[in-house]
Amino acid sequence: MSTAKTCTWPGTDELMIAYHDEEWGTPVHDDKKHFEFLVLDTFQAGLSWKTILHRREHFRKAFANFDANKVAKFTEKDVEKLLQNEGIIRNKLKVRGTIKNAQLFLQVQKEHGSFDKYIWQFTNNKTINGKRTQGTIPAITAESDAMSKALKKIGFTFVGSTICYAYMQAAGMVNDHLVSCHRYKHCK
Repeated sequence: MSTAKTCTWPGTDELMIAYHDEEWGTPVHDDKKHFEFLVLDTFQAGLSWKTILHRREHFRKAFANFDANKVAKFTEKDVEKLLQNEGIIRNKLKVRGTIKNAQLFLQVQKEHGSFDKYIWQFTNNKTINGKRTQGTIPAITAESDAMSKALKKIGFTFVGSTICYAYMQAAGMVNDHLVSCHRYKHCK
């Protein structure tokens, strides 16, 4: 475990610490990684990130290594198989929503050249530095509200403002590492 100053939310869980130290808040510009975060955040709705992170590899296997092209073609037979998969969250609405979101993800890629190009518009194509201290991290912002509204208008599901903000944090669109955290300067 790192002795460097860090955000408090990972606690002592080794997987959470590794995620914090290696991924969370690092700007993402790879569409496959964007789709992975979209899938994981869909399933996080109403649950803890720790629950999802500890099932991440099961999600990776169940959702074709987060390949949006493959997930977009999932059939009713695939849905039934996923609903029997004990390694993931077996929520029918989230499973169907993920398939629908994959189809819409591909549509956004086609219309905008990449999902990355589309999604970063909500932060004016740069990371918003939160300059956070303990207890000052919001659950939603004007940017996450705008993202949520735009994604819902396209037809995406499980993209409320809170989920969009969590996505923005994960994808490095906002740097919500505490100013005292060793990762803060790296993610600016």
